[in-house]
Amino acid sequence: MISMEERGFTMRFVIVTGMSGAGKSSVLKMLEDSGYFCVDNLPIPFLMKFARLALKENSTITKVALGIDIRSGQALEELGTVLEEAKRAGYHYEILFLEAGTEVLVKRYKETRRVHPLSGNGRVDSGIELERKKLKFLKDRADYIIDTSRLLIRELKVEVDNIFVKDGSSHSFFITVLSFGFKYGIPSDVDLVFDVRFLENPYYVPALKEKTGNDEEVKKFVLALPQASVFLDKVTDLLMFLIPNYITEGKTQLVIGIGCTGGRHRSVTLANELTGRLRTSEYSVKAEHRDIEKG
Repeated sequence: MISMEERGFTMRFVIVTGMSGAGKSSVLKMLEDSGYFCVDNLPIPFLMKFARLALKENSTITKVALGIDIRSGQALEELGTVLEEAKRAGYHYEILFLEAGTEVLVKRYKETRRVHPLSGNGRVDSGIELERKKLKFLKDRADYIIDTSRLLIRELKVEVDNIFVKDGSSHSFFITVLSFGFKYGIPSDVDLVFDVRFLENPYYVPALKEKTGNDEEVKKFVLALPQASVFLDKVTDLLMFLIPNYITEGKTQLVIGIGCTGGRHRSVTLANELTGRLRTSEYSVKAEHRDIEKG
């Protein structure tokens, strides 16, 4: 068998897998548009045969993406053995695992009226949790994990392009700075939480009460507080230390929660300011305001 090293080049061999409803089909379409030869739901016993064909001497294929998911059924249990065999044969592959929260996946299934492959006549969330257990061995092996719970399609494309189209020259690290109100609970998907309730509350200023942190008057009020500038400096410095270490450990996303009492004034302003500071870095950053419309 001719390995990739013996052929004198490295073929980009990507296995796209993950939770049903997390975006695998969309990612395969993105990769196909970027010049990848894509095959979805290839029977696992055929994986090595396909790899050999792609590496034939006269093959012009240099980028391949294979979609593998829970539809493989019992054969999925053989995948670990097949991957070990591929590694011994000199096939360098990367695994992209697409993840999403159970609530998000349930919502997506209800919106599309599709049946989850493991739910049968039962509840969708039960099928999702069973699938999560069955795919854990693949998630543990993954080179990249993308949580699509909060990603728009265009944001997902940026992530995929950064990893698989730009040849790894850019960091695939997506940051969401999320403002929220503690009175409505801490968001379940945040990685870091910062409490800014120590700052004077614009809510108690009559002219500012009905405005939000997106309004210039509230912004000026909050940023004029000496503690606000110190807070932003210290948090930015902390994140510039943490992010490279998160990347080293394989993390691809970071959700930073900025919380105040109601999630409309202080947290919104500071989330916007922190987003602006982080945008000067090489990472993809966006701000979201969960509770800004709440009373």
